[in-house]
Amino acid sequence: MQTTPTPGPRALGHIRVLDLSRVLAGPWCSQNLADLGADVIKIERPGAGDDTRAWGPPYAKDADGNDTREAAYYLAANRGKRSVTVDISTAEGQALIRELAQQSDVVLENYKVGQLQRYGLDYASLKAVKPDIVYCSVTGFGQDGPYAHRAGYDFLIQGMGGLMSVTGERDDLPGGGPQKAGVALCDLMTGMYATIAIQAALIHRDRTGEGQYIDMALLDVQVAMLANMGSNYLNSGKAPKRWGNAHPNIVPYQTFQCADGYIIVATGNDGQYVKFVEAGGRAELAADPRFATNPLRVQNRDVLVPLLADMVLQKSRDEWIALLEAVNVPCGPINDLADVYKNPQVQARGMVVDVPHPTAGSTKLVRSPMRLSASPADVRTAPPTLGQHTDEVLRELLGRSEEELAALRAAGVL
Repeated sequence: MQTTPTPGPRALGHIRVLDLSRVLAGPWCSQNLADLGADVIKIERPGAGDDTRAWGPPYAKDADGNDTREAAYYLAANRGKRSVTVDISTAEGQALIRELAQQSDVVLENYKVGQLQRYGLDYASLKAVKPDIVYCSVTGFGQDGPYAHRAGYDFLIQGMGGLMSVTGERDDLPGGGPQKAGVALCDLMTGMYATIAIQAALIHRDRTGEGQYIDMALLDVQVAMLANMGSNYLNSGKAPKRWGNAHPNIVPYQTFQCADGYIIVATGNDGQYVKFVEAGGRAELAADPRFATNPLRVQNRDVLVPLLADMVLQKSRDEWIALLEAVNVPCGPINDLADVYKNPQVQARGMVVDVPHPTAGSTKLVRSPMRLSASPADVRTAPPTLGQHTDEVLRELLGRSEEELAALRAAGVL
């Protein structure tokens, strides 16, 4: 366990992000930017805030082990931001957002197509007051096309975008059928692509002085991230099928049951296959002409895999890992999260940090995996109190007086 690192020069320390997004895809993007040093101002609904504030249990614990009001889900996607409450349905709230946009480099939002135009907070409106603004919209289906006005959720997009067609056990095996990923993978990948697109747009702005609009769609991301599966289809005309924990193009590259658990074996070439079967005392499976090359093993998968499964079942998981690591065959266990956070490599890399928290004392967060030598990513807690930084930000950036803030709060704008 590590405490938060002392930040050095911060890669995006000169960038301010006005974040109008909520739940996961947008907040994941802005969290990445915050980790890299950007000043992220998270705009939340007065009295309610981001939906994920209420997505518990579990909640962060205080020093006595009691639940705080901070849902673990919210903490996972909002570290390092400043929380400002503004009711953007009011004219006064809309004016505040336009003023904050003038003091920002990036606007990030995930409202329904056309919704922010009604408030005068769309790209065209904000570009008029901040010509070099980088404006990123995240939606389910994008800003155009026949599905543009549909609501798109991760689970739905995983199905529509093809991921579930290649995820799950083979239809002809027990338990076969489509499965979603265990995390909201499409939301997370959309947040990652948005992070890249925003930084590319900022580089373009710095070179040319020109801001731009970024249209990020979950469905686009899902189609793109099919990677070799998409390429397989486009170059063969044949839709890939589900392979469970096996690989469509490589054999053996899958899970096997050991005497006391499961192991992953990932032989990427013929030499590794030979070492695998020799380690299991079945050298004849390397000499068999049906299995001599990977294309032949793919062709004869249904014959070979049961033989390998019987071989692996004869030893324990730890025995197999020791044998295969000794001959450089890629392998590993299937860990639950308790195992993951006990893993010596995860611990050595400092992936879990203790972050000071005003009510819990400290919270454990997963640090950013982006390891920059000269401008390291920082880990700061998510703003625990809804609207915690409202007065600070409006005084600092917009010069609002205490009397003006009190009047806005009395009117329900903040």
